[in-house]
Amino acid sequence: MADQEKDKSNLPVPVAEPVAPAAKTPASEQEDAQNFFGEPLVGLDPGELNGTLIVMEGLDGSGRSTQIALLQEWLESEGFAVQTSGLRRSNLVGRDIDELLAKNAVTRLTLALMYATDFFDQLEHRIVPALRSGTVVLADRFIFTLIARSVVRGINRDYLTGLYAMALRPHLTFWLNVRPETAFAREFKKAQAISYWEAGRDMSLSHDLYWSFVRYQTMIRREFEVMAKKNSFIELDGESSVSSVNKQLRQRIGEHLGIRASKYTPSSALAHLWR
Repeated sequence: MADQEKDKSNLPVPVAEPVAPAAKTPASEQEDAQNFFGEPLVGLDPGELNGTLIVMEGLDGSGRSTQIALLQEWLESEGFAVQTSGLRRSNLVGRDIDELLAKNAVTRLTLALMYATDFFDQLEHRIVPALRSGTVVLADRFIFTLIARSVVRGINRDYLTGLYAMALRPHLTFWLNVRPETAFAREFKKAQAISYWEAGRDMSLSHDLYWSFVRYQTMIRREFEVMAKKNSFIELDGESSVSSVNKQLRQRIGEHLGIRASKYTPSSALAHLWR
């Protein structure tokens, strides 16, 4: 009897066959394509997102930040909760990027990867939680600026597209289109200086600050033109008055959110922006 038990103990233990993950249905693949640029964000069910992601793109000096401040006040006055996001605002690497930019001591690829880290950290900890709660997220630039800046610096476009494949698709993307010459005048008037990076000085485009800025921003603008067609940007004339651009924005956003009346007068705190 003991010998029989011994023989049984030497028998090979059956190994369970690995279970293949369930294949995606055409409907789920279509839903992923509607919500993401490529692969879905790990662990995220798009059905949980009840909010609205609105992106404002444009060159430095195109008026994005001004319009976002005005839109936030208007939307809140209409009863919507609003969250904002932008570049270099993550708790993880935002300050690190600022420090590296200030020292002009970072390679192009390292900078691109740090911006990607900043973006996805905000996506996970700021944007997605806000959208889950039904909030309107106003993004002051998105992956489009990050891709454009890296492409003009020679980083492979397909590599960048793969890098941001898990990014959420915005519900609305506005492009405030301005000429680089106009952008320069606005930026210089605002700060009496032009940033090393805004002027693309790292690319050695010109010894002259003005022409370096214009050439660099022209390259970025061309990238926006390409992406605008592919990603259905809503192009607006960023050289129109602030009030005119804001009216167009409110009309488009109001239609999307079901706001019947889009009238708005800024508060005293923002009245200086209304020109």
